[in-house]
Amino acid sequence: MALLEDFHLLPSVATALDRLGWTAEDPATREAAPTAARGHNLIGVTPPAPVYATPGVAGALSRVGEGRRALLLSPAAQIDMWGELVHRLAEGSELRIHVARGLARAMRLLRDDAIDVLVATLDTASALLARSALKLDSVTTLFLCWPESWPDEDALTPLMQDLPKDAQRIIYTADAGRVGAITERYARKALTIGLNGAAQTPAGPVRTVSVGWGQRVPALADLLELLDPATLAIWTVDRSYHDAIARTLRIDPPATQLVAREAVTASTTIAFDLPTGEQLRALQAKGEVILLVPPGTDGYVAGITASRRPIPLSETLEAARTAEESQRASIAQVIESGRLQRSVSVLAPLFERHDPVTVAAALLELLNTRPVEAPAKAAPEVNGTSKIFVGAGKKDGVTPNDLVAVLTKELRVDRQKIGRIELRDSFSLIEIPSGEAEQVARGLNGSMIRRRKVTARVDRGASRGPRKPRA
Repeated sequence: MALLEDFHLLPSVATALDRLGWTAEDPATREAAPTAARGHNLIGVTPPAPVYATPGVAGALSRVGEGRRALLLSPAAQIDMWGELVHRLAEGSELRIHVARGLARAMRLLRDDAIDVLVATLDTASALLARSALKLDSVTTLFLCWPESWPDEDALTPLMQDLPKDAQRIIYTADAGRVGAITERYARKALTIGLNGAAQTPAGPVRTVSVGWGQRVPALADLLELLDPATLAIWTVDRSYHDAIARTLRIDPPATQLVAREAVTASTTIAFDLPTGEQLRALQAKGEVILLVPPGTDGYVAGITASRRPIPLSETLEAARTAEESQRASIAQVIESGRLQRSVSVLAPLFERHDPVTVAAALLELLNTRPVEAPAKAAPEVNGTSKIFVGAGKKDGVTPNDLVAVLTKELRVDRQKIGRIELRDSFSLIEIPSGEAEQVARGLNGSMIRRRKVTARVDRGASRGPRKPRA
């Protein structure tokens, strides 16, 4: 009988994989783990949940360290989930893992060469690359998670240009058709595993609960209280969350089953992890099935079910959770933008007298309790455009995509406000609405483009009439 250690896995990683409930007989383990561990390209077509990538991540972790680094790019909504997965598999090893929720700490650790596995969003990784903190020549494995969820596939181009040609590429997707261009361009000759491309007959009607990734365990308690089923099975892909679920529900085994891809006998099953269409049909053969549907997975669920009946949890509780998650996402976006220097200087005296957490809580309280005011009328736009001079051009290898990426990703400039881009040999000119040109030029000045620190200023002689949209 094959053992997990036979798949070229680190002993500690193999132990962690076994602890989570994956065996050498699992098709996903048998195919993904050794392929990733040997350094070959891999494409996994699975439901859009990080848990399905566990064997592939285990293989990738088994070949990093000692100067070899892995970069895992995750959707923003799932970054904590991917971070937990990597940490669980690395437990007992000496691998140094960092989940980049901002730039400052990641930049320091990268410059100190203190990271073996970096988990980040594409935006964060691009910003670290632009600041010369992330050196791609040491990246031996690039892990792309659900690239079909990225709003702009072209944003990956600058990163891939500097990635070594022999670096391993691993892609996990729930829609192989939508990422065909990415796989053809960046992961050719990859082994494809998981769901086949043939159309599947949708399963019968299911009940669904929309819930955040980090709120799935608490949602089980709310569902149990709401439904009060005679017998209940909670179905998972592996045992990652079994301890947390058992603590939360205080499970009584005769009435409640907690299973990992095992057969169920209960009248009601809650799928904690999203199942494949085949798994869903098997669960429905035993009784009613309820799916937990995290953000970004609605399209997948619609594809495997004939119809859905949403279950509203406590409206007050769900509204509070949604609002809290939205606020956290907005705050994280501002932190990752790297534009907080002036605000930090304003708050610095308060940090000396009060705990920073208390200061942050006070600011959030002010934001949440300030009187609601009628929306102010938008200020009239300044007519016309101005050109911004950028001290890098064709001879530096700069392309229009490079300039657009810096403006949209780092400076958060609306793509529709970027006008014509003129590339000259030693400089470039970018059209921007006149009312925003000074601010954009200040933000652009000192940015890294093609590993070169550029100067930028408003071209005072370049004022024009109304801007024509960029082609």
